Amino acid sequence: MKYIEVDEELYRHIASKTEHIGESASDILRRILGLRVDSVVQEEPEEISHPSLDQSAPKLEKVKPVKAEPVSDFLSVLDLELLAAQKGAVGRFLFILDTVYQASTTQFEQVLQIQGRDRLYFATSKEALLKASKSANPKEIGKSGFWVTTNNNTAKKRTILSEVLTQFGTSEEQIEQLIAKI
Repeated sequence: MKYIEVDEELYRHIASKTEHIGESASDILRRILGLRVDSVVQEEPEEISHPSLDQSAPKLEKVKPVKAEPVSDFLSVLDLELLAAQKGAVGRFLFILDTVYQASTTQFEQVLQIQGRDRLYFATSKEALLKASKSANPKEIGKSGFWVTTNNNTAKKRTILSEVLTQFGTSEEQIEQLIAKI
C-alpha cells in the first residue's frame, strides 16, 4: 500500500464523502471514481511513513475499522454549564473532545488519523506527542487514554475540532456552533 500527502481542502472533501465509520480513504476514492471498492485486499502496513516529518517521528498506531453507528449530534449531549465553567480555550477544547469521546467511545480512535502536514495532533500516549514535537503540550482527553496537542492557537484548535466532528458525520451547522464555543 502506498501513502500520499494531500492538502487540507482535499482531505476535508474526501472525509466529507465518508459513508460509514471505518471506511478508508482508498474505499472512498474508489467509490467516487467508480472503481470496485471490494476489488483490492488492503494489507495492514507495518509502518506508516511521513515524508514531511523528521526521521524521529513516532510510528502511528493502526486504526481498526468500527462498524457501529456513530453519534453525530454532540450539541444534544454537551453540558453547556460545565463547558462554560472550563478554564480557557484549552479547557473548552478538551471538554468538547471528551464529550465526543464519551458519546462515541468505540469510534473515537479514528481521531488518530487527523494530523497536520508537519504535526501529530492525537496519540495514545503523552510520549508519542512529545516525541513528535517537544512543544506539543499534550493533554489527556478526559480519562480516555487519548492525548491531544494543545499548544495550537484557538483557530487551529477549532480546525482540529472541526475535522474530528466531520469524521463523525456532524452537520456543518452544528460544527460551526460547536467550534464557536472554544
